Amino acid sequence: MRAVVYRQANQVEITEAPDPEPAPGEVLLRPILTGVCGTDKHLLAGGFMATYPLIPGHEIVAEVVHGGSTLAAGTLVAVDNTDVCRACDYCRRGQTLYCTAFRSLGCNAPGGFAELMVAPERKCFPLDGVDPSVAVLTEPLACAVHGADMLALTPGSDVLVLGAGPTGLLLTQLLLHGGAARLTVAAPSQHKLDLAVHFGADHTVVLPRGDQDGAFAAIKALAPNGFDVVVEATGVPTILERCPSLTRMGGTIMVYGMADADDRVAFSPYEIFSRELTIKGSFAQIECFDRSLAYLRTGRIKTDGIVTHTFGLDGFADALDAARLPGAVKAAIDPQR
Repeated sequence: MRAVVYRQANQVEITEAPDPEPAPGEVLLRPILTGVCGTDKHLLAGGFMATYPLIPGHEIVAEVVHGGSTLAAGTLVAVDNTDVCRACDYCRRGQTLYCTAFRSLGCNAPGGFAELMVAPERKCFPLDGVDPSVAVLTEPLACAVHGADMLALTPGSDVLVLGAGPTGLLLTQLLLHGGAARLTVAAPSQHKLDLAVHFGADHTVVLPRGDQDGAFAAIKALAPNGFDVVVEATGVPTILERCPSLTRMGGTIMVYGMADADDRVAFSPYEIFSRELTIKGSFAQIECFDRSLAYLRTGRIKTDGIVTHTFGLDGFADALDAARLPGAVKAAIDPQR
């Protein structure tokens, strides 16, 4: 089969690889659409949980090639890329996301940027009529569902989301359905802010990548006493540093965007202490796929306009850089193209 392979940090090739053989409890899959994520860039750079050589691709829609006990050949499925040991201290406490043997297809195990792959049958969710172009967002939406779980939003909250990438746009909708009385989105790209409005955002602010003082002043003017919740969904440390000043007394900051492991942010401990601010993180997702697909199946979470570009395996390098293209939001790979 052909696959994208990360040989080592910053070394990628599209090459022939051995066809995978499913182990007991696994099924053989033919990926038909796999989303490209910022995590794929972090993995290529040697960050996150990269294990080389690696076939990346963790946002996977696939066709079952050889069925198992519950899935027939030809079934279209969304693949939950995460799995855990269920035996370590964290798993035995029910904190499975913190599993010491956490396994993620496309991150530290072979993923979906390939013509064939294997996955546990119990981790494959039939689409049941959801279009693959919509279902390819199941994994990022599942991450947003977990983020909403961690946030536990109080109904009537005034919420600010910094960043309008794909997961930011999905989380925006979840927070609107989950209790936000008003939601503001700030991001650099006007076309992404237009999507945020389409999905229900009340206010948007253009947050340029250069001088941002004017933009942050405009954000502050919308909530002079601060927002109840500020979600940092860019992964940019200098933006996270601004979050306490935008947060209401007793409010919550959610660190949702992924920064590099060696990035550092300067906070005033006294400000966190005296204003009783809460800082929460949201790492990935575990066991959120059923709820994610339910949102997509009902159309409660909208996805139109998010996947803007599709490439074959040979276009992987272009797909990684697609976010720089005019009007781009998210790219996907069709490994059979």
